[in-house]
Amino acid sequence: MSNAESLIHEENDDVRITEWRLEPGGATGYHRHNYDYAVVPLTSGTIKATGPAGEVVMDLHAGKAYFRKAGVEHDVVNVGKALYTFAEVELKRQAG
Repeated sequence: MSNAESLIHEENDDVRITEWRLEPGGATGYHRHNYDYAVVPLTSGTIKATGPAGEVVMDLHAGKAYFRKAGVEHDVVNVGKALYTFAEVELKRQAG
């Protein structure tokens, strides 16, 4: 990871809540999501996600959350000009 910081705010048997701070050009590093998860942008910004299906560039807006199912593989890079921060909430226990 370059120019990226992560801080786990809460982790237990049910969830892991991580705050990510990506400077311009900062990346999460390639990873696979083993749990369903939600992302809540804390600031607006532009990211590029690169995974097996290719590359996607997304403009994200503070407070506009989104959800993804487990299994997503990607590297996320801040391609904007300012710090981009988001909270990631991983749901470690699946319903049912």
